[in-house]
Amino acid sequence: MAGKLYLCATPIGNLDDMTFRVLETLKNVDLIAAEDTRNSIKLLNHFDIHTEMTSYHEYNKYDKASYLIQKMQEGKDVALITDAGTPAISDPGEVLVSECSKAGITVTSLPGPAACITALTLSGLSTRRFCFEGFLPSSDEKKARKRILEDLTDESRTIIIYEAPHHLKAALKDLREYLGDRRIAVCRELTKKFEEVRHTSIEEAISFYDDNEPRGEYVLVIEGKSLKEQDDEKRLSFREMSIGEHMKYYEDAGVPHKDAMKKVAADRGVGKREIYQALLKKEKM
Repeated sequence: MAGKLYLCATPIGNLDDMTFRVLETLKNVDLIAAEDTRNSIKLLNHFDIHTEMTSYHEYNKYDKASYLIQKMQEGKDVALITDAGTPAISDPGEVLVSECSKAGITVTSLPGPAACITALTLSGLSTRRFCFEGFLPSSDEKKARKRILEDLTDESRTIIIYEAPHHLKAALKDLREYLGDRRIAVCRELTKKFEEVRHTSIEEAISFYDDNEPRGEYVLVIEGKSLKEQDDEKRLSFREMSIGEHMKYYEDAGVPHKDAMKKVAADRGVGKREIYQALLKKEKM
């Protein structure tokens, strides 16, 4: 009988956030795969856990996944832990989960701390709809970074981004360039003694960190573009067309004339009669 993979969430700062279920699992599995065994041994020692560990990280994630799956196929249970938080979230664990799915290995997740959700709940911004971007591509990956920032420009959901302290200033400046000056919660040292949540704007955050050197790991929670703002921008773009060009846009796509008038009116935020009168006037000219 094959073993299982247990995704075990570990504290992101405060060790009291460790769950009883994770503790029992880490004690009872046959092997713990850890992102950094030197970091994780401190956690295991703190809770008096002596289970064998092996490394599983970004640079061995494919080869080691094969090894771990082989162990599970032999009947061994494996727990996966990351340095902090929930495995597979901005973490090489997603590869192991994918490979386990292909191999028919059962995977179960033991919920617990996640920096992205912790920051979102502290942000004061909308939690109804949100997207998690993880770490932006580095400044060296200019094309990939530009593409993702462009994709975020019209994002209406609350945006969550992770950032390292030495990249924070550049990230804030890029966010201002592509997203404009929006509300932002800059979160650092979450669950730790010096936890800080700075409710501010992107512009004000840039000014603050020009005078104060960033320290600690950051989670940025950024206000999405409002639906009203999106609609207003869309109307402005359509108003750059003449009504005739606007009608042609829809009719060329196969929309019947009367339905096209309704769409044009809706796009421009006016009544259908106004569109009809404008087209009639044009015909008489």
